[in-house]
Amino acid sequence: MSESDINKIVVFRNKNIRRILHQNEWWFSVVDVVGVLSESSNPRRYWSDLKNQLVEKEGFSELYEKIVQLKLISSDGKKYTTDCANVETLFRIIQAIPSPKAEPFKRWLAKVGYERVQEIEDPELASKRARAMYKAKGYPDSWIEKRMRSIAIREELTGEWQQRGIQEQKDYAILTAEISKAAFGMTPSEYKEYKNLKRENLRDHMSDLELIFSMLGEASTTEIARNKDTQGFIENRDAAREGGKVAGNARKELESKSGRSVISRDNYLSLEQPANKEILNETD
Repeated sequence: MSESDINKIVVFRNKNIRRILHQNEWWFSVVDVVGVLSESSNPRRYWSDLKNQLVEKEGFSELYEKIVQLKLISSDGKKYTTDCANVETLFRIIQAIPSPKAEPFKRWLAKVGYERVQEIEDPELASKRARAMYKAKGYPDSWIEKRMRSIAIREELTGEWQQRGIQEQKDYAILTAEISKAAFGMTPSEYKEYKNLKRENLRDHMSDLELIFSMLGEASTTEIARNKDTQGFIENRDAAREGGKVAGNARKELESKSGRSVISRDNYLSLEQPANKEILNETD
């Protein structure tokens, strides 16, 4: 699975719900779903109490076995093991939550699951939906084209890593950090802090030039890995550093000639998301 396939966020009526592709279907953070439907100030406590109630009173133990713990990005930017459920299991959990939002959420959830099936059959649909999402959020067309290209370059790189023996998600994160550090002088988590981002996708808040140099670092890493036939983590880490350095040197050269830093604190947080839209934010 490529890095762009994990840690995705969907938005139901302006509430973020984390999800991840697992065994080729979407699995959603149960805590996030519970938080949306219950409107509890402490969704984790609510879910804990609900689990106990379901086990004691409704024989939930069989259903609980269908809940899988997967690592999702938290508000601090780090990944933590989180209770996740697929669409079928979520429907059963939702039945136990008294909420006027349950029915529209069920319809929305079914639609999201169906769209995943469509995307498997026709991958171009995922690209079209991503473009529509960025357009709805107010991004300019020129930026959207670069963002879509950056997604393609990222997927090509992670596919290359997978073929060269990189399997653990923590290794993908380390290699990505090596490219970013060499290209921008900051790891992705440091870059997000610099831009005052929390759970938001870093690349969704990059300027045109930041995206361009990010793409250059990853495309260079792919090319180096192929030409050197890198295998395993160590060799691919070296290639990541070299690829990031290509972008870093180019960035410094431009900054020297233009007299202006490419790295910016600016972001797109001011762009408003339209109400009651199902929005997919890709974290790749």
